[in-house]
Amino acid sequence: MENRVEKLRKERGMNQEEFAKAIRVSRQTVSSIETGKYNPSLELAFTIADFFGKTIEEVFIHEVSSADGKENIY
Repeated sequence: MENRVEKLRKERGMNQEEFAKAIRVSRQTVSSIETGKYNPSLELAFTIADFFGKTIEEVFIHEVSSADGKENIY
């Protein structure tokens, strides 16, 4: 799942460690989310979205392939 976490974090002038402390996870978790290696739980996704004052859909981009092979973005 693609996301805008890194962009939003940098817009706030925060490094990964500062952001991790703010949302009560490890820096490694933040790094893994930003690189797409880890999809956060729904609870953590809401925490991240709330931190930035955004909806989950504004932070996390869900792509689904349809039967015709085209990608739909939600």
